[in-house]
Amino acid sequence: MKLISCSAAGAAVLLLLHCCQIASIPGQKSDCALTVVEGGGADEEAEVTVDEGDLEVVQPTEDWQTLKAGQAVPAGSHVRLNLQTGQREVRLGEEQLKYWTQEHRETEEIRSTISPDELKRAMKKMEDLSPVSKDTDQQDTVTSRYRPLEELKRDFAQLDLLVETDVQIMKRLLDQFNSSNSTTEQKLSILLELEYLVHQVDNAQNLCSMGGLQLIVDSLNSTDFRFQESSAFVLGSAVSSNPEVQVKAVESGALQMLLTALATAQPLPVKKKVLFAVASLLRNFPYAQRHFLSHGGLQVLSELFRADGGGVLRTRIVTMLYDMISEKELISQGGLDLVLDASHEERVRQYSQVSLQGELLDKGWCNLVPQLLESTEHDYREKALRALLAMAPMCLDHYRSDRSLLGSLLSLRDQYQEMVQSEMIVGEENSYFVEIVELINALQVKMKL
Repeated sequence: MKLISCSAAGAAVLLLLHCCQIASIPGQKSDCALTVVEGGGADEEAEVTVDEGDLEVVQPTEDWQTLKAGQAVPAGSHVRLNLQTGQREVRLGEEQLKYWTQEHRETEEIRSTISPDELKRAMKKMEDLSPVSKDTDQQDTVTSRYRPLEELKRDFAQLDLLVETDVQIMKRLLDQFNSSNSTTEQKLSILLELEYLVHQVDNAQNLCSMGGLQLIVDSLNSTDFRFQESSAFVLGSAVSSNPEVQVKAVESGALQMLLTALATAQPLPVKKKVLFAVASLLRNFPYAQRHFLSHGGLQVLSELFRADGGGVLRTRIVTMLYDMISEKELISQGGLDLVLDASHEERVRQYSQVSLQGELLDKGWCNLVPQLLESTEHDYREKALRALLAMAPMCLDHYRSDRSLLGSLLSLRDQYQEMVQSEMIVGEENSYFVEIVELINALQVKMKL
């Protein structure tokens, strides 16, 4: 076996002298027999041979490590004599260091930790595992980790705890609501809990099957304004984007009850919640929209619009009308249905029976909506402009003859252009006011055509 000493020939000579000194001690046998093979000049490394015998082979690393007596190193290793400690030290040679990258070291560590016998046993276990056994083991693992619901219920019952589903909760709440022992505050709290639950489509449908929807509709006729407000809130949440509940609400007379609540003197919070319920009931539901028009819904809204001085109800009313106009326009263009099939044709037929544009014209909405532009709120003005654009096909003649509207548009255009210029100075280019200016320009273009 070959060993390489330190790079300098002088170090090899010192190493030879040290070993000779050890061998010359009387009665002591040298553990290492080194033979120096003379090389070239001083810059060449000297090779040293050693009789292997039963020497322990040390695997060098990139760091210096001390060699003990009776230890040998692989060929190509770099061996030196530490003159301060008098110990031999070894590390990887230069060529080995180039090859010994981090990736190689990691691979060697992995290989060194797995013996051939362990690898054979692991391969045998992989062959014995079948897909069926894996699925069975996985199922057994899941079963062992999770307990059945019935077992959990029994345990909770022993602890005086009760696990209720949403259906059970709603049934309990309705029973408490109907109980004569429940106070007004308790019933109001029950309505609040129901409103939270009916946001889920299934819960709202289950509420109908339990008779809870009719109970909510009847509460709209309560003499307590708080019951009217909370009931309208529950109803609006239940019918929102839920066609099945929308149908049952119309069949139960909810629309007539809501219109009655809007037509009578009610506090502002009640009217806001009732408007929310009406808008949710009419959205994407032409059957309800037709009934709304036939029951004088636009007339009720127009009176409410005129009576509202603050603009909060006006904005909600105009937004609802804008949504109804946009729905009919989109469905006629195929924008709401991804597939133009028989279902789409039926929706087009139903919307064609909703004479919304004619009713808006007859009830004077072409003159009412522009009044919302007088508000100082930017959001109110924006909604009014969008509604005016949507109503333009039926109201252009009224727009052109309305001098107040023409003056408002010119004034608002100058005002918002100044705001846009001010925001551009501070670096805001695509601002909210730019959108309002575009709406004003679009409406003015339509009026000039």
